[in-house]
Amino acid sequence: MTTIAELPAGFADKVLSAQSTFRSVMDAIARPGSVQRINAVAGTPGAMMRGTAAIALTLFDHDTPIWLDAGMSATSDVAKWLKFHTSAPVVTDSSICHFALIGDPKSLPALDCFAFGSSEYPDRSTTLILQVESLARGPLFELQGPGIDGAAVLNATIQPKDLFERLAINAALFPRGIDVVLVHDDAIVAIPRTTRVVAKGG
Repeated sequence: MTTIAELPAGFADKVLSAQSTFRSVMDAIARPGSVQRINAVAGTPGAMMRGTAAIALTLFDHDTPIWLDAGMSATSDVAKWLKFHTSAPVVTDSSICHFALIGDPKSLPALDCFAFGSSEYPDRSTTLILQVESLARGPLFELQGPGIDGAAVLNATIQPKDLFERLAINAALFPRGIDVVLVHDDAIVAIPRTTRVVAKGG
């Protein structure tokens, strides 16, 4: 059993690292499909990648319920680390979480297991933080939507393979919907609910 003293560290410089990570996340959201780098360094518990850890330290707090998939909750280390460094409550009900950490994307639950928000409060939805195999190689995805000049091409190896087909439900739900942040090591790509895949190949 991991004690508090044995947990991986958080940010060495909390303020500067959080600011840097926040800018990277905002740049990713502003330019869907673009690969952004997270430069901040933090400890990474269990199966958590560096980018996921930095996002957690930056965006999570006591008011953001977190849901962990089987890959993230295989040991208690991730939950302990999150509670210690962010105070975010880890919940077992995925339908009320603000963020869902997905360490085993092949086993991603159906999207209706998560919160879509409401017409009055569309921001009360779940953001999936999905760890993927690569954001530099694999099939090509052509994306369109707000923040994209014409079309953006994402070259990535993503599980589940039908992720974008599943996310097509966002078009019917808008302004409600699910937002996704793809993570591989220190690289991130944002797929907001307004982004659509118009072509796929490779």
